[in-house]
Amino acid sequence: MTLVTPAYGLVCMTVGPELRFRTVTLTNYRKLAPEERRAKLLDLYAHNIARTHAAAAYCAARGIRLYRLSSSLFPMLDLDDDPTGEEVLGELAPSLRAAGQAFQDAGIRVLMHPEQFIVLNSDRPEVRVASVRALVAHARVMDGLGLERSPWNLLLLHGGKGGRAAELAAVIPDLPDGVRLRLGLENDERAYGPADLLPVCLLTGVPMVFDAHHHVVHEALPDQEHPSVREWVLAARSTWQPPEWQIVHLSNGIDGPADRRHSHLITHLPSAYADVPWIEVEAKGKEEAIAALTGRVE
Repeated sequence: MTLVTPAYGLVCMTVGPELRFRTVTLTNYRKLAPEERRAKLLDLYAHNIARTHAAAAYCAARGIRLYRLSSSLFPMLDLDDDPTGEEVLGELAPSLRAAGQAFQDAGIRVLMHPEQFIVLNSDRPEVRVASVRALVAHARVMDGLGLERSPWNLLLLHGGKGGRAAELAAVIPDLPDGVRLRLGLENDERAYGPADLLPVCLLTGVPMVFDAHHHVVHEALPDQEHPSVREWVLAARSTWQPPEWQIVHLSNGIDGPADRRHSHLITHLPSAYADVPWIEVEAKGKEEAIAALTGRVE
């Protein structure tokens, strides 16, 4: 195992106020008149684009080279009966592209981890349709930012409906290119361990993001130093092309290894991650956790 200096990734929302984003609920949005809806989304989208642009400078100033975009930047963009979101985002296209360019100029890798309600292999057809529509909207945002259509700019999902790995593998090849070419899959604590996802990834060419914390909980292991953690780091690496793009997730439980809840800071970095180049930190402390890992003082 060769020790490397990993790039630690920041997960969208921060402890501080610098990168806070606005949103609106569907219920409140539906209460607005058409002209009010447009004004609401124009103000909200412009604010969130400006915050996204600021995130590039925020990360660059702290040496953070991996950033997870909020998947809620542009609420109402995926509505099938209201084009207002798409129209407003089109109007703001130059500022959206400038925000994406700021990340690229700073050498910061960008990814997105959409909401849990996206279930491509649901046994309900309406959920499958809505899931694809939501993913297309996310891909449209990444295209608007000018981000590469490859796993370098990942769109990450969990396996979805348990016991339906074959259905998941079947739907992936038919996804639109903006989604399919960026798609990645992550093991979770309940439905899909890495052994369930690896065949799907190998069959479809989709990379696997390994999460050691989820693996420990799913398999009821003593801790993240279990030998299988290293085995799955290497197995997941085999799904990445090139392998140097591999991303893993890092988190610890609050009350011990088996606690699903994420701790505020990282108290244990598994030795199995010693040669992983990209580590996304899923601690509640966000940038505080990254600062502690890198020895940087705010």
